Amino acid sequence: MSKKIFITGSTGFIGRKLAMKLAQEDNRVVALIRSKQKAKDLQHDNISFVEGDLFSTDAIAEGMEGCDEVYHLAAFASVWAKDDTFHRVNILGTENILDIAQKQGVGKCVVTSTAGVIGPAIDGPVNEDTPRQVDFFTDYESTKYESELKIKERVRNGQHVVIVNPTRVYGPGPLNVSNSVTKLVKQYIEGKWKFMPGDGMSTGNYVFVDDVINGHILAMANGRAGERYLLGGEDATYHELFDTIAVIGGQKHKLYKMPLGVMLTFGKLQLFMAERFGRQPMITPGWVRKYLYKWSVSSAKAETELGYKITSLNDGIQQTVNWLKAE
Repeated sequence: MSKKIFITGSTGFIGRKLAMKLAQEDNRVVALIRSKQKAKDLQHDNISFVEGDLFSTDAIAEGMEGCDEVYHLAAFASVWAKDDTFHRVNILGTENILDIAQKQGVGKCVVTSTAGVIGPAIDGPVNEDTPRQVDFFTDYESTKYESELKIKERVRNGQHVVIVNPTRVYGPGPLNVSNSVTKLVKQYIEGKWKFMPGDGMSTGNYVFVDDVINGHILAMANGRAGERYLLGGEDATYHELFDTIAVIGGQKHKLYKMPLGVMLTFGKLQLFMAERFGRQPMITPGWVRKYLYKWSVSSAKAETELGYKITSLNDGIQQTVNWLKAE
């Protein structure tokens, strides 16, 4: 049955694909956009637009009128901000969207968080209930975590909200900050990526974008209110990741190990320049420290409760490389 669905973050890497899939399934999608220019690639007969940001209360309320579901994907995910943007967007913006959804009588909401809130894998792969054992590395992680706490309060007061936590997402789509893994794949197959972070043995979890889209829809259909669901893919070290890209891309390129001490010094210099001159840093010390840990993830809960399925790293990279070459 066709539904009316409101979505934020619809011009982002994940949001764009989610909005299109929902529209293609004959749902009426109302997309919050900051400008029509950003939405020029998001055209479908079943998609209409509301212009504004997360605090355009009147416009959002009008767009949500009669909606059955809300997907809230919009977030501030940069490496650094010179003001309180992380707090304002990731916490206050989320609260505003959920406030309006509640007032408009929306039945279900799914909010996109990040696997980073749970923290690294100290004693084996993390799951949704793994207690965090180290401090947050970035403002992005900490504000997303605080947002989750506020969501749980709302659920205790009767609002139906489900949280999804993707890992490192990659695949066909805009080569922006949210799709940095695909940017790395592109640079490697073009012979432009030269460095191996640390000793190359840091483990990450890489999830194909189509799996994340399906995971959002499954969370809306089957997710329990107040629960979080890790939407992960396959664990791989940097060595394994680059070896996979090399085999599929057809050429192996020499990589130079970048000691974490050197990366940390560079991150500190970048942060100093950012704080002193307002220049956006390429990386910060917090992001570098993440390389000291393994980030293995179990998606068993999503697989069991939602019916979530994982695309193998080999198949996902194959589809990504095919798309990059076609582009």
